[in-house]
Amino acid sequence: MYISKRAQLIGSSSTLAINAKVKKLKQKLVDIVNFGVGEPDFNTADNVKNSAIRAINENFTKYCPVAGTLEIKNSIINKFKRDNKLNYSHEEIIVSNGAKHSLYNFFQSVIDPGDEVIIPAPYWVSYPDMVILAGGKPVIVRTDEKTNFKITSADIEKVLTSKTKVVVINSPSNPTGFAYTVEELKAIGQTCVKNKLLIVSDEIYEKFVYDDFKFTSIAKISPNIKKITTVVNGVSKTYSMTGWRIGYAAGAKDIIEAMTKIQSQSTSNASSISIKAAIEALDGTQEYVESMRNEFKNRRNYLVERLNAIKNVICIKPKGAFYIFLNIKTFLGRNFSGKIINTDVEFANYLLDVAKIAVIPGSAFGIDGYIRFSYAVSMGDIKKGIDRLEKILTHT
Repeated sequence: MYISKRAQLIGSSSTLAINAKVKKLKQKLVDIVNFGVGEPDFNTADNVKNSAIRAINENFTKYCPVAGTLEIKNSIINKFKRDNKLNYSHEEIIVSNGAKHSLYNFFQSVIDPGDEVIIPAPYWVSYPDMVILAGGKPVIVRTDEKTNFKITSADIEKVLTSKTKVVVINSPSNPTGFAYTVEELKAIGQTCVKNKLLIVSDEIYEKFVYDDFKFTSIAKISPNIKKITTVVNGVSKTYSMTGWRIGYAAGAKDIIEAMTKIQSQSTSNASSISIKAAIEALDGTQEYVESMRNEFKNRRNYLVERLNAIKNVICIKPKGAFYIFLNIKTFLGRNFSGKIINTDVEFANYLLDVAKIAVIPGSAFGIDGYIRFSYAVSMGDIKKGIDRLEKILTHT
């Protein structure tokens, strides 16, 4: 057997697997409504694309410093000052090949074999496997609707051991769309400071919050919390630049230095062309971001209203991101067209096979009995998809 034990411990991404299945069906001209997508359905803004074109024409196509050019670091530093009221130096910033890469670098840099990482469930699918790849142990803390799927300081205290090293925060969350309030973040941060724990805060969806909710980075709560926090963000979601692969992290100088060393031996620098595009995205007009946010808000409102109109469906309205995490436990164990559906995976496969709707089962995110809808699809597709779902659920 040539495959390492490390590789055998982890699985492939469930969301990518379902999207691959959807693509195959679409190649056969099957009319699929894909609620499984995890990326904005908008094009990258023209000013950003033009900046990349200029970079190519000006031959900005060579190696860059591993942790990013001074120019993009300045853009990120200014972003943190402008949007989050946070101050960082150049040595406290690293630019990576997507926020996912920054997270991977972080875990590789701080986790030793046996270290424990507290991860609230439902979680983004890659967190536990990244911890395992670093030799650590994911400690999964299940949440539910009572706390809007958010971990509390009391939850952290209950699972603390001498090996606990990191707490993961994702706000707004993938897959739930819920976000932490200032009071909730303060309580979590103080618990981590008291117990000498690190925090990694995944803030990739920070720009997509709705109604009267105001996003706050946990690093902003206090200087002591900032010292133990590494903030991870990127341009993929905010600027609809998923394929450009630019993410970044900000944190303590020694952690960023370690992340830079890890990156230097794996990928080296992020794409020079994408760096120029990201600079324009961060420094340029933000009107495009606001227009996306407003459209996502309209879609969320429509989707929640339609779902709650279906018998036996209760859908809680999330505060951010572009996901809805729907409880389907009342439908499990029922007969659908002569077949008993017992799990969320079976439910998701049934919807894809029969209703031609693609969703992600909650078990992919560590919680059974749910499905995730993404509303990063057109309003027309949302209407068509919910019409199909309603037909299925009202005839069981």
